[in-house]
Amino acid sequence: MSGSVEGVFFDLDKTVIARAGMHSLGTRFFQEGLITRRTVARSLYAQTVYKYLGANERRLKRLENAVLNLTQGWEQSMVLRVVTEALGEIITPLIYREAMDLSDLHHLAGRKGFLVSASPEEVVGPMASFLGVDGYIGSRSRVDEDGKYTGELMFYAYGPYKVEAIATLAADEGIDLSSSYAYSDSYTDVPMLEMVGHPIAVNPDRVLTKVAKERGWEIDETSEETKVSRPYLVRTLRNVALLVAVLAGGSAPFVGRSLLAERRDHQPSY
Repeated sequence: MSGSVEGVFFDLDKTVIARAGMHSLGTRFFQEGLITRRTVARSLYAQTVYKYLGANERRLKRLENAVLNLTQGWEQSMVLRVVTEALGEIITPLIYREAMDLSDLHHLAGRKGFLVSASPEEVVGPMASFLGVDGYIGSRSRVDEDGKYTGELMFYAYGPYKVEAIATLAADEGIDLSSSYAYSDSYTDVPMLEMVGHPIAVNPDRVLTKVAKERGWEIDETSEETKVSRPYLVRTLRNVALLVAVLAGGSAPFVGRSLLAERRDHQPSY
């Protein structure tokens, strides 16, 4: 049953931030002694491939398997700490100014905003809190009783699974998808874009560009990145720290919904 609330669903990589979130954290994981120089080099190569060729199911599957194998045995609390510490230094400079402004403008219009990504919830959750959206959907890895990753996935926020998760979220939140918005750069998100009344292709890959033109979807090319002011950074990182504490407790993929209800109070940055 459709609701009366309008929603906004943002993909993360190359839609909100200029590069893949997990790849951008490679240097920090190396500094923590978790990965080797060879792994960092592979990550840089993968970023180049992603930038010029875009995402597809095969590449995303390879990335998923690589991340699961790499992180097996890592402590979740350590990953959350690294991500939180890296937000201000590494991730923030990659955020598109237009993405932040759009998030604010949709909020001012009374719409509920959600970050939806196949990236791990340890990355998506803090990013959602940082951006001030109402909630998020991210992939979840299995963690054993000692708080370490087992190398298995409990939920993969990709393709049909992402669509199912959005449909469930919309039903729970009373969101009318026919009047809602979705933003993505990849043709792999066509099913998500098809769900809403206002699909927008942001920095689209070649296939999504073709699909968007054929269907008359809006196409938005963003290029301007912005750094967030220090006072705002300090304030939002407090919220991120709260979310990280809940994530470490092993809550559900939609945990961000309640914690992110209190929006940031700054105006759009023009």
